[in-house]
Amino acid sequence: MLDFRVKTFLTVCRTLNYTRAAEELALTQPAVTQQIASLERTYGVKLFSYHHRKLSLTTEGRIAYQGLSAIAHDDEVLRNKISASSRGSAIPLRIGMTLTAGEYLVAAPLARYLREHPEIAVTVKSGGTRAVLDMLDANEVDCAFMEGFFDKSSYIGKNLCTERFVAICSGNHHFAQKPRRLEDLLGETLILREPGSGSREVLTHALAARNLTTEAFAATCTVESLDIIKIFVTEDLGISFVYEAAVEQECQEGSLRIIDLPETSMSHDICFVRLKGSLHEEEMEELFSAISAQQGSGRKFS
Repeated sequence: MLDFRVKTFLTVCRTLNYTRAAEELALTQPAVTQQIASLERTYGVKLFSYHHRKLSLTTEGRIAYQGLSAIAHDDEVLRNKISASSRGSAIPLRIGMTLTAGEYLVAAPLARYLREHPEIAVTVKSGGTRAVLDMLDANEVDCAFMEGFFDKSSYIGKNLCTERFVAICSGNHHFAQKPRRLEDLLGETLILREPGSGSREVLTHALAARNLTTEAFAATCTVESLDIIKIFVTEDLGISFVYEAAVEQECQEGSLRIIDLPETSMSHDICFVRLKGSLHEEEMEELFSAISAQQGSGRKFS
């Protein structure tokens, strides 16, 4: 059984605020402080430090967080398996997905895998990159498929596929001069995803590599839905940057068009991510291998 001090520690790690952690755990703040102090005495180190009135993990605290997160995850998986076995029900599997990776790249291979494994009861949660990583940290999902950036020192990540990241415009859009590189698009209105989304992070990094930011465009518009972005671009309200897989159908129909930029090629990995140090690593590897194998049954990944 997981030590309740560990749950308290992980909650403080996530919130970096004793008061907020106490509220989430339905404890008093002194009780949270006492449990953290008890855990520090057990390990003989300070796990948190204050600097300019801001709580942060110490080096030892980060090590403890990585290990205890994996232990908490394993404990939850074990509980779920025991519960499922006692009820004679399906084995639970919780998967997190960023929106683009989930809807356009992983959903079909996952569906084919689940059809072949009726003994698995899956729960899928989606959100932006940061939200999905928070789900992993909070032990709300067992693994994740995502296209954003993540700290490879804190997670295990394996590349599922590499997808082209392309500029798109309305099928009826006319440029004063044919663009050849990213800089040629700065006079356009840019429609982009919200902060924290994987697509926005990929675009931000691509711009930074050319000493640019989103503010370099003539105007910007932030939209939290990829489907709405595609509608806005179709109606010629601006251009956007998306994964090619997300606009294949619209490009075939002619409502959208990929802007060919021969001097600016962009792509990004779609990764399978999970916590380090899990006792269930072999099962996660089997899942990854199975989903990878399903790619050949449907859309061909680039």
